[in-house]
Amino acid sequence: MFPGKVFAAGRSLEKAEAFSRTMAGKVQPMRLDIMESVDPDVLRDVKIVVMCLDQKDVTFVRTCLQQGIHYVDISANIDFLSQVEKLDAEAVSGKAAALLSVGLTPGFSNLMALEASRQMDQTDTIDIAVMLGLGDKHGKAAIEWTLNNISKDFQVMRNGTKLSVASFRDGKVFDFGSDLGRKKAYRFNFSDQHTLPRSMGTPSVKTRLCFDSSFATYLFAMLKAIGIFRLLRFGTIRHAAAEAFGKLKMGSDRFALKVEAYGKKDGRSVKAEVFLQGRMEADMTARVAAAVTKALYESDVPHGVHHIEQLFDLGIMPSSIRERVIREIQITQN
Repeated sequence: MFPGKVFAAGRSLEKAEAFSRTMAGKVQPMRLDIMESVDPDVLRDVKIVVMCLDQKDVTFVRTCLQQGIHYVDISANIDFLSQVEKLDAEAVSGKAAALLSVGLTPGFSNLMALEASRQMDQTDTIDIAVMLGLGDKHGKAAIEWTLNNISKDFQVMRNGTKLSVASFRDGKVFDFGSDLGRKKAYRFNFSDQHTLPRSMGTPSVKTRLCFDSSFATYLFAMLKAIGIFRLLRFGTIRHAAAEAFGKLKMGSDRFALKVEAYGKKDGRSVKAEVFLQGRMEADMTARVAAAVTKALYESDVPHGVHHIEQLFDLGIMPSSIRERVIREIQITQN
């Protein structure tokens, strides 16, 4: 869409140059190591940064916002996203926007939750389930993040009260539709369940995870129950497990999202459901990031730090993706 104006930036200029050649020069190469101190002059002509790396602090984010550079982050780490949220005043002062919760989960799941909530007058509870394909290509960092979060409990807000939740427990069966059918998914520390109660005012949001292989999901749940995953707290064991998991090919590259929202419409209890199926989860993350980045580039948006559902809805996505979203609403009682 913007040939010559997009730069692939990373620590290795050689890799960036190799990538640029595969794009026939439409994407330009650039060396940039955000783990080092970044000279603000390097970013002088930049309008938007799309961050694809996990970071330990917000130094680079602050540099962008102070210079009026829009910032998009595809991270799912709620601890880091919470740090970025605290930069809202600096973003407003710098006349920049930071957009968080961009990807599949969080990201598309947030937009589906917003769509489900719009089907009713009052939303009391939102349940989100994501199914990932074990045959898909997952990066080592993503696999380690997943294994690390399986081993940890986490805290969520419910009706204004902070509660501790055990990861990969509290299973619930979801109907993912079509040939995928019904699968049991378990609680997992995706960041959408932390941010949606604040951004949408929904008292309770729960996000669960399962795999396309029901056996693999069951195995993970059993290993969690007997305490094996406690060993993943040790870095060497977690790295080895990530290597083994990355070589595991026992499923497909399919993914699915399901949102079930419960509330009131016209004084009656209702349940709204929103479905999405697709292939290659990382590709969908890229499509969401591209869509919101294009919107930031071409239009004015409120300055400050926002999560995706605070600025956009499903209309931001290309029609080819919107048409695959299925919506249903049921009256559960009079």
